[in-house]
Amino acid sequence: MLTKQCLAALLGGLSLAVAQTSSVENPSLEEIEAARATVLPYSPVSNVRGLAFNRFVNIWLENTDFEVAAKDPHLSKLAEKGLLLTNYWAITHPSEPNYCTSAGGDTFGMDNDGFNQIPANVSTIADMFDMRSIAWGEYQEHLPYPGYQGKNYSNQETGANDYVRKHNPLILYNSVTQDSTRLRQIKNFTTFYDDLKHERLPQYSFVTPNMTNDAHDTNITFAASWTWRFLSELLEDEYFTKDTLILLTFDESGTYEIGNRIYSFFVGGAVPENLRGKQDDTFYTHYSIIASLSANWGLPSLGRWDCGANLLSWIAAKTGYVNWEVETGNLLLNETHPGPLSDGEHTTFSPKWPAPLTTGRCSAGHGILPIVQRTWKHLAATFNYTSPIPYDSVSGNNVGVKYHRTLKNGKTETGITE
Repeated sequence: MLTKQCLAALLGGLSLAVAQTSSVENPSLEEIEAARATVLPYSPVSNVRGLAFNRFVNIWLENTDFEVAAKDPHLSKLAEKGLLLTNYWAITHPSEPNYCTSAGGDTFGMDNDGFNQIPANVSTIADMFDMRSIAWGEYQEHLPYPGYQGKNYSNQETGANDYVRKHNPLILYNSVTQDSTRLRQIKNFTTFYDDLKHERLPQYSFVTPNMTNDAHDTNITFAASWTWRFLSELLEDEYFTKDTLILLTFDESGTYEIGNRIYSFFVGGAVPENLRGKQDDTFYTHYSIIASLSANWGLPSLGRWDCGANLLSWIAAKTGYVNWEVETGNLLLNETHPGPLSDGEHTTFSPKWPAPLTTGRCSAGHGILPIVQRTWKHLAATFNYTSPIPYDSVSGNNVGVKYHRTLKNGKTETGITE
């Protein structure tokens, strides 16, 4: 039976059980089953033309060093169908802060896999997409019902880990969890195949396999085999692949003591013909994806680390932006700078929440998101978000890394994180 704190909301003539249970973190099985019976997924559809692709699919696996993943025959064979990225970096360790970055452009000091919640005044890619009515969604394998906010959901037959909240980017943000419509756009794989069948996939989606299929509780051989089966069939589907850019990457490397470079590749119909079967050595991070999404659809920046991030090389060529070349010899990106979500400071009311940029030019070239400007206009940016590399001068995190570029007029620009 649902507790008194579990609210019911009426939306579009449907009864929606909002996941505000007596324990959002650890709801009872009875509460989960009651919500499962009433919460329906929401699958908006849009067709906003992009500069280089019309649909983007983000698929993440877990905790594997670049060299280990590169040796797997299933992954290497898939990479040959598209474009291998040899210089793509995760942001930090452990898992959750990397997922966090993919949606909000920052770690906010997160250095743990805890039950973190980010205040509603922090904007995400959902705000970017909603600004131009670009349909978005997440597909989380074995999520018990749309918008489930619990910490995990185990296999009810074997007890094995299946869905975990720490691998779900947008569920970390209160701007999403406090909106019943947005919650229903966070769905499971059953809904993915249903949306595929009825041709109502969103233009942006984030796909998270369960803890077995993503290599977290198994190994790269198992996860790569799953990936081969999952993607091979989809790549034969014209609706799925047409004008679609599919990124297969990892949240982080498996070894904390080395640089956090991760095996990544693009496949799909939107991979330029002249780049297929080749490799791209441009320096990218998880933040580069947000920046490239912004450039592709003409969207303003979040004003955080996406602002200075390199764009995908062929998008940069289309926009005229010149990417930075980063000297990665002493780059690790394996620690998180301090912030409100660092261990020991878990509070959504901390005065230390970093302020984003509200003015200035970002790599995507479309300014700063208006809601970010309105919310944070009286505060100076906490970090140098125009840098292509995230760093913190106060703690010394990632300082001393040099970068440079040569502009089209022949002028050379240099920088260093200090």
